[in-house]
Amino acid sequence: MIRFNKLTLLSLLSGALILGSCDKNDTPNDSFDTSGTYTQNDQMARPAINTVFVNAARKNEFNTTTPSTMNAAFNAQFQSVLTGFGYTSNALGMDKATFTNVLVTDVLNVKTSGKTTFFDGTNVLTGRDPGDDVIDTELLLIFGGGTGTSNPTLTKDNVNGNDKAFLTTFPYLAAPF
Repeated sequence: MIRFNKLTLLSLLSGALILGSCDKNDTPNDSFDTSGTYTQNDQMARPAINTVFVNAARKNEFNTTTPSTMNAAFNAQFQSVLTGFGYTSNALGMDKATFTNVLVTDVLNVKTSGKTTFFDGTNVLTGRDPGDDVIDTELLLIFGGGTGTSNPTLTKDNVNGNDKAFLTTFPYLAAPF
């Protein structure tokens, strides 16, 4: 005759409960709704340009404007900001109107052959390498004048690299701490 004590009975009931609750059909029950309309809420192909050139009242408008219509919508505002900075030309020889046309369309250009870089002294806006010092480039082009040497205290942010080395293979970005 088999004797069941409380511990044995509890073990058998627990086992039956666990086995009974196992789902033999491992089909995921995904209830995430992918229907509907999604909207773009931000764009920052060129970091800090939106921050510097677009006033707070128009930030959301800029972030949701398609690139093909940015020039018409924001050119005057960008030129006004450059005027306020005392801008006349930059190290690339761009006058205010030309430089505004480059800045106002917030897209990241990509060169399909040759060097990909934000700016290396020769190649300009041909893409963006993770190690490119984008902010220093933007400051140089905005405040550096025709030779790139005007206003030396305004042409660098003094952050000279990432806190961790970038990877040499995809995904290239440094691992988080």
